[in-house]
Amino acid sequence: MISVLIVDDHAVIRQGIKDIISEEADIKVTGECATAQDMFHLIKSNDYDIVLLDINLPQMNGIDALKLLKNLKPNLPVLILSVYSEEHYAMRMLRAGASGYLSKDCSPDEIIAAIRKVAKGGSYITTYLAEKIVDIIHLKSIKEMPHASLSDREFQILCMIAKSKTPQQISDELSLSVKTISTYRARILKKLALKNSTEIMRYAMENHLIG
Repeated sequence: MISVLIVDDHAVIRQGIKDIISEEADIKVTGECATAQDMFHLIKSNDYDIVLLDINLPQMNGIDALKLLKNLKPNLPVLILSVYSEEHYAMRMLRAGASGYLSKDCSPDEIIAAIRKVAKGGSYITTYLAEKIVDIIHLKSIKEMPHASLSDREFQILCMIAKSKTPQQISDELSLSVKTISTYRARILKKLALKNSTEIMRYAMENHLIG
């Protein structure tokens, strides 16, 4: 039996995934939570075969949560299930230790197939993502995108700015000083050749970096 922990801050999404999994005899949801903090508490006190992890979590974003999770349980497979574009997020999550990446608009059959493969120690990526990886290998489109040069932290702050969060709000969420946030913002503007936060918002929307 494959034991699954679902980590998503939307109860409707968690219920939908549970409904899909309930049809399978070899997979069972044995835990669910809405925050990264609750996830850490659960995995310390329970055994799971796989974690289904959303990127957009309250208090801690998915990539930071993934890195901490892999430090805590390096052999626990993590499958990312997100509304965000594979093109811009999947490679960062895979580099951070995820075993697979799926969009939330994928089919129920694909979710089940991904769970089974990842739980057995394999990796799961869609055909679309596989093509993008080939592009990267051949130094094509993704690498040419300016935001590909951003570090994970810079990319995270770019997305937060694009969601109209203030430096103080970003500071509070990431436990960094406002001065540090301003430094990251300056680096983002320089790397993307942008002038201000409004242009950051426009860039993020045009490149589908935020939902």
